[in-house]
Amino acid sequence: MSTPQLISLYAMAAIYVFAGIFHFVTPKLFLKVTPKWVPSPEKVNILVGVIEIILGIAVIFEATRSYAAIGIIALLIAVFPANWNHFQMARRKGKYVIPTLIRLPMQAFLIYWAYTFV
Repeated sequence: MSTPQLISLYAMAAIYVFAGIFHFVTPKLFLKVTPKWVPSPEKVNILVGVIEIILGIAVIFEATRSYAAIGIIALLIAVFPANWNHFQMARRKGKYVIPTLIRLPMQAFLIYWAYTFV
């Protein structure tokens, strides 16, 4: 693996590990944007945090990299409704509309980035 690929890989791993940790550090932030139809949002928040940490670590190792990348793609698709909900909330409040709007197509970039490690 080339140096740029390694940097990309470790950056991706760090993003998901840190994002996972933040589910425990700032749960209110995530719970606030969780759609109302999600059952047991507190448990789902913990589960998503654990999954992000596991996938972030697993993507580092060659033996689990492809599976982790596929898991990251699935996770990004699964959490998209929360990001959409966050954007809708921002529109209603008139705050953070542009950042939450930009975040939506960023999901496609993140999916592509993970796909490069499948």
